[in-house]
Amino acid sequence: MSDSPAIRLTRDAKRLITLGQALARSGSRLEDVYWEAELSRLVSKMLTGKKSKMLENVLDMQISQDIGVYEILVEHAETCSESLVITHGGTDYDVLLVSAPIVAWTRYRLPDGRLTPAQHESLKMAFAEAIAAEGARIAMLPHLITFDQMPQSFQDTRLWTQRLGALAVGASSEPCPVGNAVDPEGMLADARFAMAAIAVPVGQPIFRWQDPEEPAVEARERALQVWTQQVNGLLGAMFTGCQTEVLLPDAYYTTNREADRRIRPVALRAAVTWLQTAANIPGSDLRAAIVAVGSSGIEEFRIGFSPRSGNDVIYGCVWPVLSKEEANVDSIESNTVDVPEMIAALLKELGVSEIRRLPGIQPPEFCDDCGAPFFPNALGEMMHPELPEETDMQPMQFH
Repeated sequence: MSDSPAIRLTRDAKRLITLGQALARSGSRLEDVYWEAELSRLVSKMLTGKKSKMLENVLDMQISQDIGVYEILVEHAETCSESLVITHGGTDYDVLLVSAPIVAWTRYRLPDGRLTPAQHESLKMAFAEAIAAEGARIAMLPHLITFDQMPQSFQDTRLWTQRLGALAVGASSEPCPVGNAVDPEGMLADARFAMAAIAVPVGQPIFRWQDPEEPAVEARERALQVWTQQVNGLLGAMFTGCQTEVLLPDAYYTTNREADRRIRPVALRAAVTWLQTAANIPGSDLRAAIVAVGSSGIEEFRIGFSPRSGNDVIYGCVWPVLSKEEANVDSIESNTVDVPEMIAALLKELGVSEIRRLPGIQPPEFCDDCGAPFFPNALGEMMHPELPEETDMQPMQFH
């Protein structure tokens, strides 16, 4: 395999690809186990080494060169960054980084997620009682955070797992490096996350529902019910003026993808509702244009809103692509997901009278000054959204 002309692969990076190819071609579970152990050792070495984007670079290469190898490597990168073993006091602990999302949308403003010490301690206790296995050790960030404050690389995620895991078992008091939240002004739908690490002696259950004496599905549902009641009771006042959905806490990457999935239709609903109230444009007077956007393939869909009386884009929504099935819009495979049709159906349900599905893939254009994404109008032109001057931009602040 030849190196990308833009990226010079290290020896470990080349070895990573070779191991991924070997595992992809393995013909037995016993051989799988061998290659998986080799991959885990190498990925862990890369994650604990000098700060580097090499792992991400390898994945970027493989997503276009060999999707099978890409899926193997990204699974190991996620596993090795969100879980590890910490030894403290003569005991080996399995540590898992867990996220607990609260998806919210509003016509007003979303809360910043800051908790009082009492709220933080109560939330941690609720987490221990409803989610973590009995006797598990737990460390939780002191505030709810946003997507923007989360780790931006596999190495950053590994560092969070290490730091929170060490806090949980009492091996260190060094905090996680949490960045500043981006100003949420104008954000109508988003998620807030309680972030925690669960530590248990190696081989012991991590979660409350890992009980061989009762069905796991029912136990998970019961855990979600209890957790939802606790979160609403503790944080209900924080989310005044918002509609919320509490998701079941689980492993970091799995739960974040589920939060992304849940936010997409919620964000669209919030946008149309807000345009009808703040901009005073009923759905019957709105036109929506949907276009695929990406550099080397479809990475997201952008929805631009315009009044039916003109072609200026007044607002826009981004619908991220979360699976290869969603990206294959022109495929005839049975497992292809028609995302534009899903978006159009939701817009019709919300009362938008005119919807245009635009052909082709547009490059991901952004404003040079403010960084805002450009959105399509009905003619296929990518434009900076500009709200009408009479739009009410001063919604009531509840939080």
